[in-house]
Amino acid sequence: MDKLKLIPQLDPGFQPMSVVLRSFRRQVAQDKAKEKMAICVERQGGYRYRYDMDILGVNEQTLETNVAIIERLIKSILWVVGGYKIYLGGNPMVTEKLKAIFSKDGMRKFDVEFMSKVYREPFEVITTTIDKVPTEVKASIKIGGNLDGYRIGFDAGGSDRKVSAVVNGEAIYSEEVVWHPKLQTDPDYHYQGILDSFKRAASKMPRVDAIGVSSAGIYINNEVRVASLFINVPEDVFNAKARDVYIRAAKEIGEVPLEVANDGDVTALAGAMELKDTNVLGIAMGTSEAAGYINEEGNLMGWLSELAFVPVDFNKEAMVDEWSGDYGCGVKYFSQDAVIKLAPRAGIALDEKLSPAEKLKVVQGLMKEGDERAKAIYESIGIYLGYALAYYSEFYQIKHLLLLGRVTSGDGGLIIVEKAKEVLVSEFPEYQNILIHMPDENSRRVGQSIAAASLPKA
Repeated sequence: MDKLKLIPQLDPGFQPMSVVLRSFRRQVAQDKAKEKMAICVERQGGYRYRYDMDILGVNEQTLETNVAIIERLIKSILWVVGGYKIYLGGNPMVTEKLKAIFSKDGMRKFDVEFMSKVYREPFEVITTTIDKVPTEVKASIKIGGNLDGYRIGFDAGGSDRKVSAVVNGEAIYSEEVVWHPKLQTDPDYHYQGILDSFKRAASKMPRVDAIGVSSAGIYINNEVRVASLFINVPEDVFNAKARDVYIRAAKEIGEVPLEVANDGDVTALAGAMELKDTNVLGIAMGTSEAAGYINEEGNLMGWLSELAFVPVDFNKEAMVDEWSGDYGCGVKYFSQDAVIKLAPRAGIALDEKLSPAEKLKVVQGLMKEGDERAKAIYESIGIYLGYALAYYSEFYQIKHLLLLGRVTSGDGGLIIVEKAKEVLVSEFPEYQNILIHMPDENSRRVGQSIAAASLPKA
């Protein structure tokens, strides 16, 4: 791997995927025996994402190097794009090893089981020759930007639910209600809360023409497939009462168009509407790393954009995510977990009795006082982000980055942006023109509700 021009002070072992991949490509370019490799991931509707690359000529010495790089790329594609069927075209020594890794008994069994649950299809890896790997089939889904009429915009958060009554693009009424959906085992709690918010907004308008919902999780055809809001709901109860919770609540308001979208996508949509531009990636650094993307046509692509589980650090000694059991994934670099991880390395002792949000507040308080230890934490996260943006650019065309979430509040957020820009200028001049924006809290909240309300066509 190339020597880094900026090393995170609190994480000297950091091996950015962007730099590792660049070094690998340079090595391959010098290999006269290099070979072709194709990865294609298929999801619902026959949509496919294809990634072609050159790899080192395969022999006993290069096999593991090839497999290690390609495994990280496949993992990334699964969580950026989503899918339940992988086609691998290339040298059978490589493809068969990867097939074993991405199997129900393999190293990435968590990813296999998760994707199968999301798409309600058995997960499959097909090894073949490059000429048999299917071509790409892109989706560009026109969504949002519909501001006509009387609309409800609803945002389901983990600690509060927000609703707005939106008339011809203007929020005439907004309300936030504290709730605790992650603690509940009965989704009737969620249903009643959602319906209550819908009814409150509806009461402020003469009629309702459409309902748009922004909610953390994965949604297909307005159904909840996976969402942390229902984390304590048993699977059989989830399938019976939670999967169609938004559909049922909307019908109580009337037979009006409904559109449910991931909150990261709605955040990116809100940014695109405000910026009046496209190619917008939104990243929220909060409890986890949430993301969404609006493409060059101003549309969604039907991708998962679950960047929390996309590897950004190639170092196998990096912190492991407790849920997926994998190392070096975004959740440990771009969320409150990152701050908590780096605090002891900076010499800040955090009381273990505090919640993660409370630990973050301690560090933010120190930052406000100008504490150099806290500053080092935000500088390290900013360096992480700069290198990660170069890696995310493998999959997204990024013109604008919207940076949100409680981790970015205050002076710490400004330091994160400054260091990320520094990395791009010094290491990746091809990406130095990415514009990084940090909307204020008020515009974010109002923009999010209007963007959510604009999702369906009336």
